[in-house]
Amino acid sequence: MSILTQKTLSKKISLSGIGIHTGRKVNINILPANPNSGIIFKRIDLQKNNLVFANYSNVVDTTLCTTISNEYGTKVSTIEHLMGAFYGIGIDNALIEIDSQEVPILDGSAKIFINTINEIGLRFSDQPIKIIKINKSIKIQDGEKYISLDKSNISGDIEFELKYNSKIIQNQKNKINIFEDNLDEIFNSRTFCLYEDIEKLKKLNLGKGGSLENAIVIKDNKILNIDGLRNAKEFVNHKILDCMGDLFLSGYKIIGSLKCSQGGHKLTNQLLRKLFADKSNYSLIEIKGKELPHSFANYNKLKSIA
Repeated sequence: MSILTQKTLSKKISLSGIGIHTGRKVNINILPANPNSGIIFKRIDLQKNNLVFANYSNVVDTTLCTTISNEYGTKVSTIEHLMGAFYGIGIDNALIEIDSQEVPILDGSAKIFINTINEIGLRFSDQPIKIIKINKSIKIQDGEKYISLDKSNISGDIEFELKYNSKIIQNQKNKINIFEDNLDEIFNSRTFCLYEDIEKLKKLNLGKGGSLENAIVIKDNKILNIDGLRNAKEFVNHKILDCMGDLFLSGYKIIGSLKCSQGGHKLTNQLLRKLFADKSNYSLIEIKGKELPHSFANYNKLKSIA
């Protein structure tokens, strides 16, 4: 079966953990889904109106995570790491049963999602994958922050830049091709915060489940996590993971070149809204045929992250 066809999981997987913002224990089942169904969350702690579709138009909050909601106010939050895993590994369709509002943070990265999915493998359908090809350059500017999306012939690039006053983080920059590059370091990069921001999180009623088990914490010139960083660019790499997850709320793989400086969930969502506001900005393409363009080779690579 061609890997140009839509993919889902080969069978159900189950994971449990804590919500980093709610502090509540949560269980999820990720189940196979039919072609063209997309990514759907189902709040099994609720009896009705409990389906929430993972789509950019359903994003209702971007404060330190991405939160989606249906028309009845049923929400699912902190979806970006799971969505980033789906995008990077090539899962087009899945049903996620969840018994609380927030997706578990696990270790703060997408590593556990990726490794668990890789253990069971993917199931290929006979339906072609769908791709958005960028036709026009679009940009969102917010002071010094910006995000842009431009044309690209065959690749899906993300170039991300961080600028922090912290001597540990400082300025970091990285660029990846989602469809060609080895994404292990992206998947393995954890969320992070400055020690002085913890009180601010508490005042916002957020970060209740945060710990050194699921986040990098920087205090002055020191990383408080005993084992330090997992890779040299873990801070910016985690931002790329977030960006991948938020991009996949388009519902498609995107052929284009994205650049972002100091952005986050809000800017990425604004970018998608601007993209889809004008149909001349993009073309929707179905990939058919037996030959695999090299730019999609990464979707056939399944392996665990050390």
